[in-house]
Amino acid sequence: MKRVAEVLGVSRSNLYEKRLGYCDQSRGSYDKRADEELLPLIREIVDERPTYGYPRTTAVLNRRLRATGRGAVNRKRVYRIMKRNGFLLQRYGRGPTRRHNGLIMTSESNQRWCSDIFEIPCWNGEVVRVAFAMDCCDREVMSYLASTSGISGEMIRDLIVEVIESRFGEVDRVPHRIEWLSDNGAAYTAEQTRTFAASVGLVACTTPKESLNPMGWPNRLSKPLSGTMFGCIVWITPRSSWNNFLGGLEITMRTILTAR
Repeated sequence: MKRVAEVLGVSRSNLYEKRLGYCDQSRGSYDKRADEELLPLIREIVDERPTYGYPRTTAVLNRRLRATGRGAVNRKRVYRIMKRNGFLLQRYGRGPTRRHNGLIMTSESNQRWCSDIFEIPCWNGEVVRVAFAMDCCDREVMSYLASTSGISGEMIRDLIVEVIESRFGEVDRVPHRIEWLSDNGAAYTAEQTRTFAASVGLVACTTPKESLNPMGWPNRLSKPLSGTMFGCIVWITPRSSWNNFLGGLEITMRTILTAR
């Protein structure tokens, strides 16, 4: 048998299988006729759920097939059918990358303000979110707000108003151009927030990922919170619950500001 295999140029195992009459265990050729049976089911799912891609369509299809006693199908097969019939969702490339081109430190007050949001967990599992605004020169926290829910764009706009009033009184616009630095959070990048900031004379911009924060540390924008304000709030303010925390937050913030 070895000599025969060498002469024919085939494997010995193949000759043994043929000699013993083993059936071919390899997968048969791809049968497109079975796809024609699946096509109406897939079309029905796509019509009902036009936002579903092929993975979710496969999940719904298999659920319906099992309900009728039929076997499940592979997602690659569903992808092939959907692609051939134009059922796949349109692909969208990445949008333009937001440039982080802001600077931080300034030599004079009221030239550049920064703002950020951080979370403080309470001992009972509740979370309080605090937004603040700080001058990048004198490091004064000009205003802040706290909420047990998410910080919205409207709340940031109210924060801007409070900051302007704390520095310039009740005016419609700041007397000169002031940069308003933040990260790319939704509350800051919302169109209404950016438009409002521009209407009162602020220039909304973002910072490089590794730029210096107001305390001079090489980290992201306004992260001195992790070592100063955040630490003071966490260790000084009682945090048994959100109600208890908010009650002591004002006293803690006043202590931090007067101790500058």
